[in-house]
Amino acid sequence: MADVYTSEEDERTIRAVLLHGLGTSHAPKLRVLRIALARSLQIPTPPAEDLDGSGLGGSEYALQRITGAGLPADEAGDQDYDLALRALLSVYHGEDMFQGDEADRHYRCYLQRHVRRGLREIRTTWRPGHDFHGFLYQELFVDAAPSLPRPDLGKNILAGLREIGVSAQIHGVEDGPRISRYRIYLEDVNHYDRVRRGLDKLGLHLGLSTRRGILLQEEEGREREARVLALDIPRPRDSWQTVPGARLREWSAQEKDLPTLTVWPGVDVLGKPVHFDLAAAPHLLIGGTTGSGKSVCLHALLLSLLLRLTPRDLQVVLIDPKRVELARYAGFPHLMGGQVLEDLGDTLEVLAGLINEMEQRTLRLRQAGVTNLIEGREQGRIDLPNIVLVVEELSDLLFQSREAEDPLVRLAQKARAVGIHLVLATQRPDAETFSGLLRSNVPGRVALSVRAAVESKIILDETGAEKLLGAGDMLLRPQAGAPTRRAHGVWINSDDIRLCLQVVQGRAE
Repeated sequence: MADVYTSEEDERTIRAVLLHGLGTSHAPKLRVLRIALARSLQIPTPPAEDLDGSGLGGSEYALQRITGAGLPADEAGDQDYDLALRALLSVYHGEDMFQGDEADRHYRCYLQRHVRRGLREIRTTWRPGHDFHGFLYQELFVDAAPSLPRPDLGKNILAGLREIGVSAQIHGVEDGPRISRYRIYLEDVNHYDRVRRGLDKLGLHLGLSTRRGILLQEEEGREREARVLALDIPRPRDSWQTVPGARLREWSAQEKDLPTLTVWPGVDVLGKPVHFDLAAAPHLLIGGTTGSGKSVCLHALLLSLLLRLTPRDLQVVLIDPKRVELARYAGFPHLMGGQVLEDLGDTLEVLAGLINEMEQRTLRLRQAGVTNLIEGREQGRIDLPNIVLVVEELSDLLFQSREAEDPLVRLAQKARAVGIHLVLATQRPDAETFSGLLRSNVPGRVALSVRAAVESKIILDETGAEKLLGAGDMLLRPQAGAPTRRAHGVWINSDDIRLCLQVVQGRAE
């Protein structure tokens, strides 16, 4: 009898890792299974029960193939790790998994859940063709590495400023999740532009990459002092602090009296929650290169809405041409039509339906004597849910058919007043994808790290995103005329989406 079962999808992931990640189709599968186990054990919430059982097309594994149970140490390095893994899972789950048949059954059950969850995490965060060894380093080792003592950067910063002809003093330093913010007092106010032009040289003096360097930031919530500026200095990655998805659930439960479509993308550079009103955007573009955290940002915005609003208040339309990121939302009752749109024909049909819905809502507002949905609700004259349309990869959708651009432009031009809002995401922020008509009618922008300054200008109409650190580091301008703010994204994984669904279902009951 087998001890651990996998699904057909799990087996495809294993084969992809062996062939495209490890470069061989002949290596033992246990390598991938153990990597998956390690990845799952890094997640603080326990894996779900829906990972139990066996499915068609999957495989069966004995303990020996995963934990090495019963194997003697040999020259190839194979040995028995079973007792060590029992101890790890006992501590993780707070149960004794050593004594008795029931403890042994729980051990095998939890082992399967962790292996399958780890495989799921791999296939949702890594793509064949990308560097798998780099992926493993970032996912498994960076956050676990011990932090080394940091040198006193203050003296180096002042020395670097002197090299570019700036005399200054340090008036304070604050550490955030990823950066340290130094408040610099300039002895000559005219040196501000000299600092701005010399950031790359200052970064080189501090041993930082010009690709991911220093940002000069305005300080929010603090009256700006004359001659004082804020320099955001990135810290080594091994000192970064992850913002877990549980924080998003806390914010959505604690914050009251906020606009209906309030969303939390993450925290500011000093660790305070950042939120904005999607309805005020009123439409949003999220742009960033592969691995920048674009999809995770999209999940954070979606969960912000789903955790707070019922289907009576919110309906969502999800378009996922890549058929990867948004499939996990299929169980949410807020989903219009009950499915995530992946087929081009279905997508064009639903977009046409949204145009009709927009026109019908416009007529209802006119008949009610109000100019927009918010006003109609406040006066008690109209009660319709907001609709949020999400496109996970705009460039893929337009590559399949340019016909999709026309309804998106029409919605961007006219749908705000009737409570329909667009969230468009793309990893290719170029002029062809984000055309002039869309650009002029989608004023809200979120820029994650990009390759070049020209891509930053397409997203934000300004440079800066090419200097971001990746992994959820972002620049926000949630509506036209608003100042650009820097934030670090909250980390959303599959378990956070599952827990959100449980909250939604529990609220419905």
